[in-house]
Amino acid sequence: MAKANKKSKRDKVRLPAAGITSRMEPKGTELVPVAETGWAIKGELALNCSCEVFCPCDVSLGVAKPTHGYCQAWMAFRIDDGHFGGMSLAGINVALLLDIPGRMAEGNWTVALYVDEGANDVQTKALETIMSGQAGGTTGLLKLLVGSFLGTKKVPVHYITDGNVRSVTAGKAILASIEPIGGVDPEEHVKITNSKYWMSSTIIIAKGLKSRLRDFGRNWDFEECSAQVVHIDWKG
Repeated sequence: MAKANKKSKRDKVRLPAAGITSRMEPKGTELVPVAETGWAIKGELALNCSCEVFCPCDVSLGVAKPTHGYCQAWMAFRIDDGHFGGMSLAGINVALLLDIPGRMAEGNWTVALYVDEGANDVQTKALETIMSGQAGGTTGLLKLLVGSFLGTKKVPVHYITDGNVRSVTAGKAILASIEPIGGVDPEEHVKITNSKYWMSSTIIIAKGLKSRLRDFGRNWDFEECSAQVVHIDWKG
């Protein structure tokens, strides 16, 4: 009797190493390897939370209590340029659900990740690694703060800039728009500068327009609540 064939092992998604990898770049008529290390993301981020304008968590670097004693939020960012090892992350939009039970610095955050459906499986896994803090660097503190990860969803994620308004959608979960608040000079944003805030040293103060999140048993509305826009330059 013929022996039964052994079951083949399932293919695994393999991440590029977060250390040194290489790519090929032209030099004259030949290709030569160019070392790339770690990861990096450059782009813009928008966030809208349940606090009153402006969120005390950011100014206090997570030490102060949120307006209502807890912080519920969505966050989204547009990656204009970036890589994980030698793999490009440019052009990918990402969003997150953030449910924080008390002071930000005390941790026990609950998080869900939404990655645009145009990203492949390896890029998605790389973004999970970065946003969980496992890749270290700018987002490394999330490894200590996130207590519960609800999972990753691949959905259409859109990040649209129309004048001053930033609009974000993530599947049917997030449908939101935010806008910077007005100042004395209508040509200048109201902002915080020279901050030690981990996302960016400059924070544009904004507020929610029509802004809601419906997913994972959450049903949140952030109209007129605190929001922000920052330019990100993260790396690890």
